Amino acid sequence: QVQLVESGGALVQAGDSLRLSCAASGRTLSSYTVGWFRQAPGKEREFVVAIGRSGAISSYRDSVKGRFTISRDNAKNTVYLQMNSLKPEDTAIYYCAADASLWVTMSQSNYNYWGQGTQVTVSP
Repeated sequence: QVQLVESGGALVQAGDSLRLSCAASGRTLSSYTVGWFRQAPGKEREFVVAIGRSGAISSYRDSVKGRFTISRDNAKNTVYLQMNSLKPEDTAIYYCAADASLWVTMSQSNYNYWGQGTQVTVSP
């Protein structure tokens, strides 16, 4: 079983950048597809992007295309989400999740392991 811990969330201004980290323990994260999701206040949790075991990357959520980049460092057992040109509408709790299947999926129900989330707040 893999345990996930997100970090890197902060209060920033519009236009700033942040890099979120999803660190794993218990198992090698390279054995999992890892997805990033987010939940804004009063809204349902939504898919942002995922990266597969081989490094294949899913489509990014339309609203973050060209601004967010997912990557993984297997040596550090960590997946990252680089977020540039942040907007107030990016404000949310960001979660990473792991899926042991071979496929890169956007479906939350496929992800068995979740972190506790990290808060990102973007002020105007």
